[in-house]
Amino acid sequence: MRYRTLDPELIIETAERLEERIGERFPEAGLSGVAGELVSLSRDLARAAKELEAPIWWLRTLIVGAFVAGVLVFLFVGTILPLDRISGADDAVQSVQGIEATINTVILAVLGFLALIRTEERIKRKKVFRRLHGLRSLIHVIDMHQLTKDPATLSANFKPTSHSPSRISNAADLARYLDYCSEMLSITGKIAALFAQSVNDDVVVDGVNDIENLSSNLSRKIWQKITLIENR
Repeated sequence: MRYRTLDPELIIETAERLEERIGERFPEAGLSGVAGELVSLSRDLARAAKELEAPIWWLRTLIVGAFVAGVLVFLFVGTILPLDRISGADDAVQSVQGIEATINTVILAVLGFLALIRTEERIKRKKVFRRLHGLRSLIHVIDMHQLTKDPATLSANFKPTSHSPSRISNAADLARYLDYCSEMLSITGKIAALFAQSVNDDVVVDGVNDIENLSSNLSRKIWQKITLIENR
């Protein structure tokens, strides 16, 4: 099973190693701080995904208690089936009404029980999307750091203005900077996948897929820049 599931510890180690690499090559760059935030977020989300694997015992206990209480009340009131009324021909209408009321009560009880069961899924789903919102924000922060890293600045004809941001003039360093951004985006996708691995829910899987698609699309744009640098 080792190679069939994502290992949160290995993802965190990869993020930590990437932070060290960025810090060594670009110690003054803001990307190093973003890498540190990625490590911190990786630890928090890995812990949160692990916690979501466990059942919500207090909720399950509440559901079982509600079910048992409902059954006891149902039996006590005597609405299961009014057998004492079926024997008489004059009580046929009352017997039919009693059976109909019983069926309606059973249907409502089953629907309510199913709603209680799905409460655990909704609680976990809400927690997942709260976590994914922070991860999505970090993805956009990473994208902002590569936004001004344009291969066109390596051209001899490029003339910066007084308001131009600081540029990386070395082609190899620029390509490495963009590659680091791409690696960080890839890690965010793997962190999101931990929740799909922990919570078996179609809505959660769709949310994780949206995060992975976002990071993949932004990474694809970055690699277009890297390709332009390599072709120069």
